[in-house]
Amino acid sequence: MEQIAPALIRNLSLILGSALSTFMISIIAAPYFIKLLKHFQFGQQIRTKAVDGKDASLFQELHKKKAGTPSMGGVLIWGTVLLVAVLSTIFVQFGLTNNALISRAETYLPLFTLGSFALLGLVDDIFNIKGIGAHKGLKAFTKMSWLILLSLLGGLWFYFKLGHSSLDLGIFGNLEIGIWYIPLFMLVIISSANAVNITDGLDGLAGGLIIIAFTALSIVAYTQNLFILAALCATIVGATLGFLWFNVPPAAFFMGDTGSLALGATIGVIALLLGNIIFLVFITSIFIIETLSVIIQLLSKKFRGKKVFKIAPIHHHFEYIGWPEFRVTMRFWIIGALFAALGIILYLAGII
Repeated sequence: MEQIAPALIRNLSLILGSALSTFMISIIAAPYFIKLLKHFQFGQQIRTKAVDGKDASLFQELHKKKAGTPSMGGVLIWGTVLLVAVLSTIFVQFGLTNNALISRAETYLPLFTLGSFALLGLVDDIFNIKGIGAHKGLKAFTKMSWLILLSLLGGLWFYFKLGHSSLDLGIFGNLEIGIWYIPLFMLVIISSANAVNITDGLDGLAGGLIIIAFTALSIVAYTQNLFILAALCATIVGATLGFLWFNVPPAAFFMGDTGSLALGATIGVIALLLGNIIFLVFITSIFIIETLSVIIQLLSKKFRGKKVFKIAPIHHHFEYIGWPEFRVTMRFWIIGALFAALGIILYLAGII
């Protein structure tokens, strides 16, 4: 017991200290970063076209007041996380701390995913805000091509370097799928990235759900003795909390694709690193529901000629029928937290 206590304190200090560090940095830096975004006129462009290419008149009616609000706030999140990760490595070299957040065994791939998807989203945000290109942003084909390429690189690394080729199905055991793990990995990462991107439509909504997801991932990583990975999840939680402080209604700035794509993809990667795809479903429940609402709406309009929801994703449907924005956001947070808690309970019980 005497030997366990110091290790427990050390690991918890690493995790909580990482979260506190990124929270303090992001909340202090946020006002200056918002001023910088305003100076360079990186304001939100309210979309004029729906997913099916038709006029997004209902969306404009709901959100025209938000036009010009600074976007690309995701830079604050991933920038703070990467800064703390690099600083932790430097501190280890000078003997100021015992652990670095950059670990080949645990955090190389999540950090690569965070950085690479962030850059892709950043380019898309800049093109969109500045009206570059015929479609004000990266073409759908170009964007999807990069998503496929980046997820393919991750899938190849998982399969050939890390030896992942099976799925943990909890009480049902492991399912060996061999090389099919690579396309499954790609599907999970692309879906996770786009799901968070779709959900990022109300002040504070995606930010709060991201905090819930990474908190759950940190807990599971800790139970697997992956303390560096747990600390990395905590740094993302801390940085997102700092972002959320200024993103709750009315938002002082928005996350943008550079945040939603990066954080969504990273959620998927870490869940797969932990070896549990069923747990991923629980912690991303709201993201999945949001994505399904868009798919259902598109299919219904195509084959039935009418809508299921007033407007999709579903958070806009509730907003349109009269729910205040903060009510939609907080109720979705509550549902997301309940599903995540249930996922943790089922995981600890060995069911999933």
